[in-house]
Amino acid sequence: MTKDSSSSLSAAGELASLQRLLPTGTLFVFQCLNPVLSNNGCCHGRPRNKIYTSILLVVCGLACALSTFTDSFSDGKTTYCGIATTKGLWTSGSTEKKDDSSYALEAGDFVHALLSLLVFAAVAVLDNRTVECFFPSLLSLENTFLIVLPVVIGAVSSLVFYLFPSKRRGIGHIVAAASAPETSAV
Repeated sequence: MTKDSSSSLSAAGELASLQRLLPTGTLFVFQCLNPVLSNNGCCHGRPRNKIYTSILLVVCGLACALSTFTDSFSDGKTTYCGIATTKGLWTSGSTEKKDDSSYALEAGDFVHALLSLLVFAAVAVLDNRTVECFFPSLLSLENTFLIVLPVVIGAVSSLVFYLFPSKRRGIGHIVAAASAPETSAV
């Protein structure tokens, strides 16, 4: 394997791990439902649309944050998905419990959850319908704050995610048999 192809595979692996930072399903739900629930950004004078959009933002934000606490493991036959706890991995509906301390919650998990929530908030702020629904006067001002803030959040989050990668694989990740999560600097 040449140096160029190994660096390409490394870059592809890093890009593939981006799904752990912002779940694509959550982003897809937001992009599909936001135009309908926000009435294409025309929420002023229609409090129901503002409430619906607020609920959508909260649910999608929680989904992004909570997905950072999910992990999976395999016993060779079945892949188990669960939520990290202080004692290990809690798997719902299975007799297999993973009390391995390598699956236990760490401070870095909360940092990743907060950053995932901020990245989702930046995506929501970049959506003109969301801004028009909650802050219609900001759209007409061409506020540079709305342009710069998501870029700054993305840059800072990317740096933190790069320097301190998450050891969690999340739900839906293919797991090799009897594998433990990679060690992390966080």
